Amino acid sequence: MEPLYQTKMNCICCETIFTTSRVRPSFKKAVSIDSDFCGYYHSEANPDYYVVRVCPNCGFATTENGIQKLAERQKNNYREQIGSRWKACDYGGERDAVAAMTVYKLALLSAQAIEEKPRVIAGILHHIAWLYRYDGNQQGEQRFMRFALQAYIKVYEEEESQLNNAKLMYLIGELNRRTGELKEAVKWFSRIVGDKRIMDAAMIRRSREQWQLIREQLNEGQPVAADGEPGDSPVQTTA
Repeated sequence: MEPLYQTKMNCICCETIFTTSRVRPSFKKAVSIDSDFCGYYHSEANPDYYVVRVCPNCGFATTENGIQKLAERQKNNYREQIGSRWKACDYGGERDAVAAMTVYKLALLSAQAIEEKPRVIAGILHHIAWLYRYDGNQQGEQRFMRFALQAYIKVYEEEESQLNNAKLMYLIGELNRRTGELKEAVKWFSRIVGDKRIMDAAMIRRSREQWQLIREQLNEGQPVAADGEPGDSPVQTTA
């Protein structure tokens, strides 16, 4: 059985019907998963490569978590910022690492143009960091983990009433740890462990484990990653 199958999509921007590839569920089992949920797979068809759907007609790119319907204002904003420069290209078939990076950055630009929900943008940024990690590009990975971290914090601030959103808090702590902001990481992990309202046992356990890992990092004198460049912004990303 082939790992990929084709499914039809209806572009919410230009209403073109197109096909895109997905990975069959039986091929999605990860061999290992990093502490920030980045998965690694035996199959050459990495499921992360196929999360983004790209309309070959207008270039609008989104994920299944994205908005399901666009207002005319959003369509016009996309066309003015991105669509007017789009050259017809079909990403509906098999994708390699280069194509995966291209479609994720198209999804990022599309999301920014339509002012997509911060949670969706944060997920796209985090996935781009994973793609750089797969490629061994630490500079790119660190850059986009910082972008994702900023976006996740914005999500948390906007969803402040959902104080038991343990996975979001854990990701903020873990991305702080991975970008060298160890004190900030401890602060977020301790919130999860100390908040009696949080009942997510898995996130509490993970937070304790990462808290202990930070202690070991500090005891071993491991170097802390440098901060990002002043004014660095994901808006100017290029494929």
